[in-house]
Amino acid sequence: MRLFNRFTLHTPESVELEFTLAGIGNRAYALLIDYIILGLIIVVFLLGALIFNSVLLETIAKLLGSTNRLELWLIAVQALIGFFIYVGYFVFYETVWSGKTPGKRYVKIRVIRDDGRPVRLQQSTLRALLRPFDDLFFIGVFLIVFNQQEKRLGDLVGGTLVIQEEQPMTTAALKVSTSAQSLANKLVLEADISSLLPEDFAVIREYLQRREGMIPNARNELSKQLATQVKEIIGWEKTQKKVDANVFLEAVYQAYQQQVDN
Repeated sequence: MRLFNRFTLHTPESVELEFTLAGIGNRAYALLIDYIILGLIIVVFLLGALIFNSVLLETIAKLLGSTNRLELWLIAVQALIGFFIYVGYFVFYETVWSGKTPGKRYVKIRVIRDDGRPVRLQQSTLRALLRPFDDLFFIGVFLIVFNQQEKRLGDLVGGTLVIQEEQPMTTAALKVSTSAQSLANKLVLEADISSLLPEDFAVIREYLQRREGMIPNARNELSKQLATQVKEIIGWEKTQKKVDANVFLEAVYQAYQQQVDN
């Protein structure tokens, strides 16, 4: 089970770049926010179009006596404009805000090119044009789940990735509860903390640093999965009472730090 899907990119300059892929939960959350904003924009446009159509048709009818199917032409043109608004919303923001729409900015994810460079007009346009196909029958969800790089159709054609926006974080920012500190002391004595590799500790630390920005359901699920894996690694199942997964991970983090310091 991949808790943090890390992706290593090798650039033409022989530089290794490592990213954390955004994940379907964060992408869905960002898209929901974007669709709410976009929906409000389109509603305002439609109301304006209705008023404009009514005034224009009434004026032409008084002057010429007939609109000659003008209403159908207006609807067709305005439907086309509505589609341009839909596509333009994603293209504009992803191009101007370095791969972030308002929804992505809130969730702290962004779009980049496969080579690690910022997304440009061409890639953003391809992603936006193919978004309706991705949304149709959840094709995009299916592709993201079964694609190692979590790419929907727009990403595959546009050559893009959606990643977590890296935030500068320090060890001091981590909050370890009193109960976690008490449990950490017990883990040092009873568990095989030395079995944790530096890479394992890095995953625990990354989760603890990122958890406040996660959706509650996603945070709970990830903490339980990660706690189960860590218990197997350190060979510790001695819980007389049910311990919250987050408290346990904090305790493991603290126990590892104590062991390193000693």
